[in-house]
Amino acid sequence: MTDLLKSYATVVGPAVIEQLRQLALLLQHLRVVHVNSTRLGGGVAEILEKLVPLMRELGIDTRWEIITGNPEFYHCTKAFHNGLQGKAVEIPTEWLANFEAINAVNAERLRPVLEEADIVFIHDPQPAPLLRLLPKRQGRWIWRCHIDINRPHRPIWRYLRNFVKDYDASIFSLAAFAQPLPHPQYLIPPSIDPLSEKNVDLSEAEIAEVCREFGIDRERPVILQVSRFDRFKDPVGVIQAYRLAKAYLPSLQLVLAGGSASDDPEGEAVLAEVRQAAGNDPDAHILLLPPDAHRTINALQRAADVVLQKSLREGFGLTVTEALWKGKPVIGGDTGGIRLQVIDHHTGFLVNTPEGAALRIRYLLHHSEKRREMNLKSREFVRENFLITRHLREYLALMVSLMYQAEDRIELV
Repeated sequence: MTDLLKSYATVVGPAVIEQLRQLALLLQHLRVVHVNSTRLGGGVAEILEKLVPLMRELGIDTRWEIITGNPEFYHCTKAFHNGLQGKAVEIPTEWLANFEAINAVNAERLRPVLEEADIVFIHDPQPAPLLRLLPKRQGRWIWRCHIDINRPHRPIWRYLRNFVKDYDASIFSLAAFAQPLPHPQYLIPPSIDPLSEKNVDLSEAEIAEVCREFGIDRERPVILQVSRFDRFKDPVGVIQAYRLAKAYLPSLQLVLAGGSASDDPEGEAVLAEVRQAAGNDPDAHILLLPPDAHRTINALQRAADVVLQKSLREGFGLTVTEALWKGKPVIGGDTGGIRLQVIDHHTGFLVNTPEGAALRIRYLLHHSEKRREMNLKSREFVRENFLITRHLREYLALMVSLMYQAEDRIELV
């Protein structure tokens, strides 16, 4: 067992690592490629940053490729994202033409890698057309959707479905997101890496230093939301909830910490809206952090008394997982993957409105014993369900299923 795998064994136990090793032995001969649209910012990049090295560590030849595009391409794919999450959007035909042309350029650039790969994971809508553009491909292709598409805007989904339907399989985070498609569909929730800079234990001194840097008073209660500045994350609704709760808890502080992703062109506009909503309130801290501020986010999550993720739509919500891993109760929007993680009265509370969020903030800050009870449950809940070793095991099992589907019996030695 390598040093990296031994490190994970200290968290999840050696039996889990041995199971990964046995599954990987069946896949040693494969060339695997993951393709997405950014290496920095957002949950997909964070997952691949850890998943790909772990697959390599298990002896599987794995690569991570990025498609690139012009500003119009990213405006188009952001519109796809909004439409898949239920917003009624109309996309100009010239944007769609540019989207397909950009994919054609990327297909040509990546042709040698993708045509020879045994298994290709295409993440989200941005690179979805690549399969159609590479008719000489040899391997199995899987479309992995990380987005909440429970109720997509139908014209957007019909357009994208034309590219997705020809894949060998697709992966969704929840059963509610699955769509009628003529191929097998797998349900694999995302995960966090317990050994990453964002999730490792930190000293009290480091946590205190981060709070001093941003003017956060640790002697007073702190509520926190960490997310991209995206309207579906409802940061303005978080500010409304904070103001309602502060009327009863005058010492309350809010931290809204987030960053941007290179494939999200709306971030600056949403950040401006958030700053305007916060106004000059000295207890409302709006933090624009760089994509690599992992230890800073870790410290902020550990300093918070209550963590929010008041999303209106959410594919999964890794920030929820991160907070639960640190033993924090989470008040989350009653939507998407948050429902998998926030169990009412056990790991937090699900809410639908700023008023509901404010009520739960007041309840948790007035009931410290309930917070301690949730703290004990939350970390173990994540350990059992949402760590990267479970995620990797299910990816390996999926690959074994696709590559050995004609076999009546598969031996694990």
